[in-house]
Amino acid sequence: MKAEDIKCAASVCAGVIGYSYALKFAMVGLEVWAQNRTEESSARAKGRVEESLSSLVKNGVYTEDEAKEVAGRIHYTTSIAEAVKEAQFIQESSAEHYDVKWQIVDEIEAAAAPDAIIASSTSGLLVTEIAKNAKHPERFCGGHPYNPPHLIPLVEITRGEKTSEETVECAKAFYQKLGMEPVVLKKEALGFICNRLQMALYREVANLVMSGVCTVEDADKAVTFGPGIRWGIMGPSLVFELGGGAGGVSGLMNHLHDSTTLWLQDMADWKEFPAEWADIAQKGVDEELAHRPAEVGNTPETLAEWRDKMLIEELKLHHKL
Repeated sequence: MKAEDIKCAASVCAGVIGYSYALKFAMVGLEVWAQNRTEESSARAKGRVEESLSSLVKNGVYTEDEAKEVAGRIHYTTSIAEAVKEAQFIQESSAEHYDVKWQIVDEIEAAAAPDAIIASSTSGLLVTEIAKNAKHPERFCGGHPYNPPHLIPLVEITRGEKTSEETVECAKAFYQKLGMEPVVLKKEALGFICNRLQMALYREVANLVMSGVCTVEDADKAVTFGPGIRWGIMGPSLVFELGGGAGGVSGLMNHLHDSTTLWLQDMADWKEFPAEWADIAQKGVDEELAHRPAEVGNTPETLAEWRDKMLIEELKLHHKL
C-alpha cells in the first residue's frame, strides 16, 4: 500500500479522538466512514463534527459551503464491517483495554482488505500485544495523536515486533499527506515521546506549587508566556541552539553546566504524583479560571473555544491550515 493510493479511510470508534480523526481525513478530500457502536454515539460524533466545522468557519478556515462539502464526505455507521470494507487506511480509537482492541481487530480483519493499513490511537498500549492475534500483524502500527487531531499536527508512530517497515513508511507518508507531523519511535516506550515530556514538566509544576514557590496560575503563565511561546515555534534543542549564540546548543549546555546541575539536583524526582496534588491542582485551576477575562475563556467550554481559536491562528502561521 502506498499513501497516494489511499482514497478512503475509516475511523473505528469515533469518540473524542476518533471523530476528530474522521474530520481530519475529510478535510483533505478523503471519503470517510466513521463507526460507533450505537446510533446515539454516532449522533454525538456527527454533532462534534458539526461543532468543529462551525469553529473552522468562524475562524476563517472554511466558508459555509466548504464546510458542508467536508461534512458530506463523512458517512456514519454502527457496523465495523461497513466502515472498513473499502478503506485503505483504518484508524482505530477504541478504549485502552487489550481485550476490547482484540475483539475490534478481529472484526476489522474479517472485513478489511488484506493490505489495508491499521493504525491504533492507543496512548500507551503495545502494538505487539494489540496485534498478537492478527492474521496480518505486519500492517498494524500505532498512530497516537494529540487532542484534537484535526487541529494539532503531531502523531506518534509506534511499531510492534511484526510491523513491517513498509507499513511504518506508508503511515508516515499518509499522515504527512493529511498535513500532520509524524514522529517515529525507534523502539517501544511507555507514554511515547510527548506524554513523557509533558509529565516531566508537570511533575516540576506540581513540585513548585506544593513547595510554596508559586501558584498554579503563575506556573501556567510562566509556561505560556515564557518557553511555551518559543516551543510553539521550534523545539527545545533548536531554542537552545539560538540561545547559545555562536556556540550553539553545545556551547549553551557547556556554559550552563554547573548551574543546571544545581537546578536538577533541586528538582522533583518523584516516581508518582502525590495523592493530594489532584485536589490542589483543581483548586488552583478554578482560581485561575475565575481570574481570566471571558474573551480568553473562563469556563471549560469557553476555554476550549479559545484554545481552538488560538490553535487555528498558530497553524496558519505554520502553514498547516
